[in-house]
Amino acid sequence: MDDLNNTTESARQRVLNPVDRVSELLFGLFMALTFVGAVSVAESGREQIRTMFAAALGCNLAWGLVDAVMYLVRTVTNRGKAINLVHAVRTAPDAAAGRGLIDRELSRTMATLVSPTEVEAIRNRIVAHAQVPARPALAWGDARAAAAIFALVVISTFPVVLPFALIPDVEAAKLVSRGIALAMLFLGGLALGRYAGYGSLKVGFMMSGLGTALVIAINALGG
Repeated sequence: MDDLNNTTESARQRVLNPVDRVSELLFGLFMALTFVGAVSVAESGREQIRTMFAAALGCNLAWGLVDAVMYLVRTVTNRGKAINLVHAVRTAPDAAAGRGLIDRELSRTMATLVSPTEVEAIRNRIVAHAQVPARPALAWGDARAAAAIFALVVISTFPVVLPFALIPDVEAAKLVSRGIALAMLFLGGLALGRYAGYGSLKVGFMMSGLGTALVIAINALGG
């Protein structure tokens, strides 16, 4: 019932979990990488570079805002679903019906790990829950999480576009930009692999390979 009890101190301490943080960062990185790949070495001038920089930043600003808003929508929807479950369990005609409602909410993995006795214990805690809100609401911690999502998407723009502002030679800037992007992808894969508990190096190389495939695709399309 984490969505129901989101006002606890522990919920406030973690704004975003590692998967959310890395995913948003990589999402913004891929968005910026598509603009960088569209820069033509033969035709690039300072004006085109400025246009690319503005377009990449503007796109990530827009998608950062969309992502942040959709995070809030997803959060309040999940919280509403949790509240509805609580009310349904509390008003179930009997204990068996209440346990059935809980069983249907368990994932396949969790269903194999939770015994009927434990499901009944969960039902008893739900029934004894003293305060159940009538409707879902967003808290300050949710606004902080949405702001963090927006910031991650936007911040990921700068490492891959700044080389064009600092390096006069466009071809060299593209190489540096792509190298930075691949390094970020590798580190993001490491973080995801470590969090999931399997092959962090393997996931790092997989993410780098995904980035390489994207660059190749962009070049094939005229980047």
